[in-house]
Amino acid sequence: MKPKEQKKFEELYSEHQQALTLQGKRPCTIDLYSRSVRRASEYFDRCPDESLTPDDLKKYFADLLKTHSWSTVKVDRCGLQFFWKHVLDKKWNWINIVKGPRIQTLPDFLTQQEFQKIILTVKKLRYKIYLFTVYSMGLRLGEALNLKTSDIDSQKMKVHIRQGKGNKDRFVDLPQITLLALRAFWKTHQNPTLIFPNQNGTPETIRKADTPMDREGAQEALKAALRDCGIKKR
Repeated sequence: MKPKEQKKFEELYSEHQQALTLQGKRPCTIDLYSRSVRRASEYFDRCPDESLTPDDLKKYFADLLKTHSWSTVKVDRCGLQFFWKHVLDKKWNWINIVKGPRIQTLPDFLTQQEFQKIILTVKKLRYKIYLFTVYSMGLRLGEALNLKTSDIDSQKMKVHIRQGKGNKDRFVDLPQITLLALRAFWKTHQNPTLIFPNQNGTPETIRKADTPMDREGAQEALKAALRDCGIKKR
């Protein structure tokens, strides 16, 4: 990309991220939509602006489909569509260029016996309790990571899940065994706000942490346990 074109792209890319933030998009959506614009700019070696024709985009998405899944292709279409509408202030005329097949699949699930093996295999206590919480209450990874002490209602045996999928709140049942596990784990750090605080630093640092523990560490702990247990489910 020539310097002049690079400067133009950087300015529009910055506007794109600002627009995503002002539209209230979640961090993961901002990351995905930003990646779609970067990917298109690298493919065309220029700023993906209104100079692109429908034929340009048809070729781009056709080539993208050769190396990526339909889900990635559809996210990239949405990212570029957002870029056109909110940054370029142009009408997106090519919404039907990409229309992936509707596929309904059932997710793999772990049996209680398989999950017991996993929990026994995971080495670090924080990941054991975290994964147990996710499994026993049917939570998404981010929902469990961001649990606060104030979200736990031990009288009604409910947990307040805040800003879940679609930025919606909900209540979920709290099993007695999960409550006991969370209480025991909380006593190891006694952070006044977070159930799963960032574990980096001294005990005093952990007690005062205002950010949750790392998501990647928990994911890697689960993957390692699955490998060690010989479980090949996704």
